[in-house]
Amino acid sequence: MEPAPTAWWTGFAASSSSRPEAPSPPRTGRDGFLGLAFERRADRTVLTGRRFTLPLQALEPVDLDGTGAATLLVLNPTGGVLGGDRLETRVELGPGSHVCLSTPSATRVYRSTGAASVQRVVFRVGEGARLEYIPDHVIPSPGARLVQSVEVDLAPGASAVLCDAWAVGRAARGEAWRFDLLDSGTIVRDREGLLLKDRVALGGAAGWSGLGAAEGMAYLATVACLSPAHVRFDELGYRLSKKLDERALDARAGVAVLARGGVVVRLLARSAPALQRAIDLVWTGCRDDLWGLGPLSLRKM
Repeated sequence: MEPAPTAWWTGFAASSSSRPEAPSPPRTGRDGFLGLAFERRADRTVLTGRRFTLPLQALEPVDLDGTGAATLLVLNPTGGVLGGDRLETRVELGPGSHVCLSTPSATRVYRSTGAASVQRVVFRVGEGARLEYIPDHVIPSPGARLVQSVEVDLAPGASAVLCDAWAVGRAARGEAWRFDLLDSGTIVRDREGLLLKDRVALGGAAGWSGLGAAEGMAYLATVACLSPAHVRFDELGYRLSKKLDERALDARAGVAVLARGGVVVRLLARSAPALQRAIDLVWTGCRDDLWGLGPLSLRKM
């Protein structure tokens, strides 16, 4: 039996399961919820709370690299995000914990003739905790309408590495830039205020593939490394830029140091493997610089 959910998401779970007295108008899509809570116990991070409503689910956490961190895959067993789906994930990291969340594969978003699909992920990262959120890329089908967001609240001494990756569609099938809406945003705050606010809102159109946008590339990603207590982001930004220039990745990159506590890397790639190689290079550099850790293999083969 799963432990009782923490107070942080009990209220949400209760409100999402309530039903109005009068019947509501019919709609397409499903409401999915996933709540996870982690704590550090002795020298490892353990899962202390889990609650989910399909079409969201989470596998068992594992310690992949022997550091005591909890690595966990979040999945949608229905095969993709359908029009009108409303999916919310809330994750709480206790003080000193270390959690890496990913997905088993790319996320397909299917056509919607009505309401947009909505995905929202909210993290509360406790004092000194470490968060890695590295989902595989999103693939919007022709006619897909997706609004997704990631919100992170960092306590003192906390740090995070975040990735937002997506394809322009199934380009090999001639479906590039045929989605109706892709609205993807990330907001990260700490007690002093805003660290990062990033958003892309696009309607599918071939014009986005030109200079100043995707430049003919079919895969895009943003990787952000955030830690207000860290003071060497100028050095990290330089090292990442140099490594990306030196490697033959079939990708292009831009690196920017934030005004406070972070560095952001934009990536363009011609293929999914090329994009993943570039993400892995940036992710590994961030892990090494922030925590002195080596690369992490998520073993999705």
